[in-house]
Amino acid sequence: MPLTQDQQDEINELRSTTTQTLRATAPGMEKHLYTAYPVLDHGFVRVIDYMGDDNAITQAARVSYGKGTKAVSNDEGLIRYLMRHWHSTPFEMCELKLHVKLPVFVARQWIRHRTANVNEYSARYSILDREFYIPAPEHLAAQSVVNNQGRGEALSGEEAERVLRYLRDDAMRCYDHYEEMISQDDQQGLARELARMNLPANVYTQWYWKVDLHNLLHFLRLRADAHAQYEIRVYADEICKLVADWVPYAYKAFEDYRMGGATLSSTALDCVRRMIKGEEVTQENSGMSKGEWREFQALL
Repeated sequence: MPLTQDQQDEINELRSTTTQTLRATAPGMEKHLYTAYPVLDHGFVRVIDYMGDDNAITQAARVSYGKGTKAVSNDEGLIRYLMRHWHSTPFEMCELKLHVKLPVFVARQWIRHRTANVNEYSARYSILDREFYIPAPEHLAAQSVVNNQGRGEALSGEEAERVLRYLRDDAMRCYDHYEEMISQDDQQGLARELARMNLPANVYTQWYWKVDLHNLLHFLRLRADAHAQYEIRVYADEICKLVADWVPYAYKAFEDYRMGGATLSSTALDCVRRMIKGEEVTQENSGMSKGEWREFQALL
């Protein structure tokens, strides 16, 4: 389970306490505060704090007082204009702080986004829990034969059982030795900062991750994409739900222009114009490489 009963009780206590404020609040996000949403087998995502809402974006764009215009359509239209024309600064006026529990190998992918403030659980001072990510059988897949970064068909039968057994046994054995090395029973005990190196990359860690909306949407555009690794994509998908409730106008524009939209090179755009005119365009006369042409065809 992602949470112990004590942890859930603490969250329930936090959610039962309310405080008056003059700051702008987003009703959609208020309902999510502190709640832990399960991800993978032991992970979760929960909102610790946030700042701003859709109004904060339009207010910053106009450098105005209050909530912007009285016409909601004008505010939504402005947000769509800002998203469409890649005006990023107004979106930086909103921030989100998350508490995330995730496998170490996912954290190492995640930390590549160097535009957030991060504070991770320290295994120098504390002892990590005996919790490891073990994939569900349907997510055990062979290496893709066409993509060096992707997966192919799912493993099955005895091979799948063997891989799962290795993952469980190796993780448990490593943790057993980790515990033995730091034990204080009739021995000095190895320093925790050294003992942790014996733990596998599927052990769980936790961190606080604070990011502005502009950089958060960039993270989601890459990690909620169908081509992203499953284990990080499920976290991004859960965050998408939170953002949709927090800043609905901004998220809808993001879905339209980033997730659902496409960017064409000048060469590809020229090919589209030629196609509209009725010209037969092939890879050979397109000016594109085979890879570019394959992606262009998939896009169309």
